[in-house]
Amino acid sequence: MKDLHVLLKPSLAFFNSMPSSSSSQVQSLETHFIDLIHASNTAHKLRQIHAQLFRCNIFSSSRVVTQFISSCSSLNLVDYAISIFQRFEMKNSFLFNALIRGLAENSRFEGSIYYFVLMLKWKISPDRLTFPFVLKSAAALSSGGVGRALHGGILKFGLEFDSFVRVSLVDMYVKVEDLSSALKVFDESPDRIKNGSVLIWNVLIHGYCRVGDLVKATELFETMPKKDTGSWNSLINGFMRKGDLGRAKELFERMPEKNVVSWTTMVNGFSQNGDPEKALETFSCMLEEGAQPNDYTIVSALSACAKVGALDAGLRIHNYLSSNGFRLNLTIGTALVDMYAKCGNIESAGEVFCETKEKGLLTWSVMIWGWAIHGHFKKAILYFEWMKSTGMKPDGVVFLAVLTSCSHSGKVNDGLKFFDSMRRDYLIEPSMKHYTLVVDMLGRAGRLDEALNFIRNMPINPDFVVWGALFCACRAHKNIEMAELASEKLLELEPKHPGSYVFLSNAYAAVGRWDDAERVRISMRDRGAQKDPGWSFIEVDDKLHRFVAGDKTHNRAREIYSRLDEISAGAREKGYTSGIECVLHNIEEEEKEDALGHHSEKLALAFGLISTTPGTTIRIVKNLRVCVDCHSFMKYASKMNQREIVLRDIKRFHHFKDGDCSCGDYW
Repeated sequence: MKDLHVLLKPSLAFFNSMPSSSSSQVQSLETHFIDLIHASNTAHKLRQIHAQLFRCNIFSSSRVVTQFISSCSSLNLVDYAISIFQRFEMKNSFLFNALIRGLAENSRFEGSIYYFVLMLKWKISPDRLTFPFVLKSAAALSSGGVGRALHGGILKFGLEFDSFVRVSLVDMYVKVEDLSSALKVFDESPDRIKNGSVLIWNVLIHGYCRVGDLVKATELFETMPKKDTGSWNSLINGFMRKGDLGRAKELFERMPEKNVVSWTTMVNGFSQNGDPEKALETFSCMLEEGAQPNDYTIVSALSACAKVGALDAGLRIHNYLSSNGFRLNLTIGTALVDMYAKCGNIESAGEVFCETKEKGLLTWSVMIWGWAIHGHFKKAILYFEWMKSTGMKPDGVVFLAVLTSCSHSGKVNDGLKFFDSMRRDYLIEPSMKHYTLVVDMLGRAGRLDEALNFIRNMPINPDFVVWGALFCACRAHKNIEMAELASEKLLELEPKHPGSYVFLSNAYAAVGRWDDAERVRISMRDRGAQKDPGWSFIEVDDKLHRFVAGDKTHNRAREIYSRLDEISAGAREKGYTSGIECVLHNIEEEEKEDALGHHSEKLALAFGLISTTPGTTIRIVKNLRVCVDCHSFMKYASKMNQREIVLRDIKRFHHFKDGDCSCGDYW
């Protein structure tokens, strides 16, 4: 845009030379200024125009001021818009509507309602352009009372049959979860039976999906006279949110026309519902069909990669971004850092982090947490200090990452200082997660009495996870007495949770108290507690392979078990012995070794060795904490096969190389 002074010169000269009585010429100048206002995209340019409007005495024009307020609002200059509004004496519905809309669209919802009330006090009648934005504000504030009062106002001013107002009214009732009122307004809408009116149907369907009433949502969907892509997307998203992946997929396949929202809903839905494999498969199909993903689709696909450690898939997505002009903005940059960190390539995570110019608190948290779970304590703290040096204040999530780093590295005293600093220097009240990390940190270091005292002195009641952290530490350090105490607390809090039974059984088994271990196992069975099955993922040739303990369903199962036997035999020759204390039951030694020998991560390792070329890094993701035996086995396997093995368990990363692990056996 040219300098405004240059653009304004002809207008000013024209204004100075024209007769004062020429209304058409004044109107022409007003139009010219309105065009300039619409073309302004910065606060500086608007202020320049503001000054010239006073010079020309045009700022008394309601038409110009209305457009000026609208432009201020669109640039998030809401306070500036309010100051302009307050100085204008001849207020009318156009000015009020512009300000009310601007406030609502900039999330100043209370202000929007305030100026609506002021409008009524000034006896200026609201119209069809007023109510939709006040209703939006009431919905955003979850104020059903204000919404119902607005409904009464709509009836009073005779706007109940305006389609724009009626859709906004239904939407308000949906968002305050008053579905019966939403349905009543819907049923009274004459335009709902018109073939071309789908918006009001979609709003109501979305509302029922939002509260989980898929029966009513489906009934509406099947009876609406005409469906658009939004109708299908709303119902598909509803089934995804409910966890009914099969029904969502069926609807998706029936869709006559799909858009980017349809594909994104499927990719994100599969990922969020524990099927990241299907999410990545759907994303690939999307690209094959020529559909263009948006930022949210990319983030959903990268999230799926992160969940199962699909580094190759993540690399392909990164290459796609580079080849198709996607900007490394805050959202995509953060998702890429998270993907690389969780897929075991922390170096690439660091590179993307540095390339991302826009960094939010989440970006810093993800990067610090990445260094933490990979065992890089110094890097985690360095990035924490770097973040503070930029002027960005840490929040509770950042401190979770810092405390995780301290816990995994055995830096207990540092961790306690950070915990105190969080409260003292930043006035951040610790959450249950912060307390859990401190207990975990003390417990890992064997400072069990301190951990127990810390729990007893917590200002909030410790939950299952806090006691579980202490319990794990008790098992690792073979403190059966304290483990029994923690177990009692766990069973009080969640009698049917399998974790407390498994932990205690394992603790007894670790010290050879087999009768007690069996007693706990029977109690677990009698109370209906089910242990989560362990699984491991490995990505080979652009395909994810999933294994469970003792799995023989893979089409290369015979080769996998044969290679596993070879590794086991070779490892024994080098001094490896099975960590049979990890087995739950009091069974014969030979059976214990067999049970341990077929854990899911070992099967994934064997498959990786027979399926990749020598020297290729093997990356495995496990949903549970790696056991002592498998950890020891991986160290031997890395040295014997001259491979780097990157194993991510539920707690952290283990990088095995030349017989050593990056965790230093501290996990």
